[in-house]
Amino acid sequence: MNGDNLSIALFMSSYPPRKCGIATFTRDLTEAVDFSSKFQTKILAIDDPSNHYEYPSKVLYHLKDYDYDQYIKIANHINDNASIKVVCIQHEFGIFCGEQSCHPLPFLDNLKKPAVITFHSVFPTPQDEIKKLVRAISKRVKNIVVMTNKAVEILRKDYEIETPISVIPHGIPEVNLESQFSYKRRINLSDKLILSSFGMVSPGKGYEYVIDSLPEVVKKFPNVLYLIVGATHPGVIEEEGESYRDFLIKKIKNLELEKNVAFHNEYVSTEKIIQYLKATDIYMSTSQNPEQITSGTLSYAMGCGRAVVSTPFPHAADIIKENNGLIVDYDKPEEFARAILCLLSNTEKRKAFELNNYNLTRQMTWKNVGKEYGNLMNSLVIKHPPSNSFI
Repeated sequence: MNGDNLSIALFMSSYPPRKCGIATFTRDLTEAVDFSSKFQTKILAIDDPSNHYEYPSKVLYHLKDYDYDQYIKIANHINDNASIKVVCIQHEFGIFCGEQSCHPLPFLDNLKKPAVITFHSVFPTPQDEIKKLVRAISKRVKNIVVMTNKAVEILRKDYEIETPISVIPHGIPEVNLESQFSYKRRINLSDKLILSSFGMVSPGKGYEYVIDSLPEVVKKFPNVLYLIVGATHPGVIEEEGESYRDFLIKKIKNLELEKNVAFHNEYVSTEKIIQYLKATDIYMSTSQNPEQITSGTLSYAMGCGRAVVSTPFPHAADIIKENNGLIVDYDKPEEFARAILCLLSNTEKRKAFELNNYNLTRQMTWKNVGKEYGNLMNSLVIKHPPSNSFI
């Protein structure tokens, strides 16, 4: 390995086979950067305490999220590796240990390569501890990436961040805009009007409000099927088992909706997700978190050209307008029912939403996102040679 000729961008993140959304995001992003930039990507994988993963060769280093000393040791290893030109950290509070000392601060304090951080969560009006932590991280990196303009506004106003910020959208697979018919046939649901939600199942997803809305919908469209695709989040399983899924199943039974709601209880591949989305007539974006600044699931659904009904969390409010989706209030089944009935009753409107969403998201394909990350990292390497240290 010739350090003078090889330019490695090292991504610090969770990574498959660990099952979490950030791991999947990082896999897709690094593949896109490999394809669209001069960098070869490698991984510094963040482990959770209870698992040992068999990583692919792309993973150069890995560490336990709580191991303070290991953060420092690996930073020094990176400093000594001439091939590594830049470090890109994918930050989500859930993948770093909760104590401040075990966030990336000790790593960044010892790192002598330029670093950029992607904040996957940006909380408005943060508590003092969160604000202090985010500001401390931001002072130790050369650039911040967020996925929406709203996140920039929050970081500047609520956190008083002065570090340069770039907006790069959540990536999506590059797919064709196709009708639902052939994909419904593939999953033996040709006779159904399909609503769907996907992602790791956990309380706060809001699936119960869609279920509560269905009795009204089924009166007019008895062939409606609501697909809830995804396994329960491992952290939720560890803490409370399947109590949320059991709660949903009980609700379905009480409302006599066994023929109108189905679960695909599995951690699904991207290819499988796309198949379900392409079979979907309306995507239900149901988050009950008014602080959710980014939604990969919403991005994927829009990228497949699907009409959406969503609660007004910040990412949805930022991207859904009158011509591509319907916004409903939190925990309001009656609003979900009205929105679903509106779109199922008006095929022309639904198809217009599909086309508008597909066209709106073309700049969000992984190829384009990978190119934007590559350009950003290349500019950092030029402006801040890796020999420079953070003082």
